[in-house]
Amino acid sequence: MLPAASRLRRSREFSEVVGDGVRAGGATLVVHLDRRGVPGAGAVAGFIVSKAVGSSVVRHAVVRRLRAVVAPQLAQLPAGSRLVVRALPAAAAVPSGALAHDFGRALQRAAGKLARSPGIAAQAAR
Repeated sequence: MLPAASRLRRSREFSEVVGDGVRAGGATLVVHLDRRGVPGAGAVAGFIVSKAVGSSVVRHAVVRRLRAVVAPQLAQLPAGSRLVVRALPAAAAVPSGALAHDFGRALQRAAGKLARSPGIAAQAAR
């Protein structure tokens, strides 16, 4: 479970991360990452699970599994990082271990892109 202080809640925040951050995807999810959050604050995460993933029960189960995967990784992200995980329809059918593996690979690629992107790094320093 993610504490309230570690969650993205506002639509505007989701839009900023998805629109301005870097993106990396896998077979079951897409990770959006930026470092334009509150300086000195811990990393925060949000989840997008559309109706294409399944019924309400299935979507909530996917979000619970994603929270369990993401929560331990947030402490390893730099302060001020904002993370959005968008579940793809395939996420409903795979075990949690596969979600964790897909998330780890996507997060690693997104972090690498962010480190190589001077424009985003400069904006994050502001």
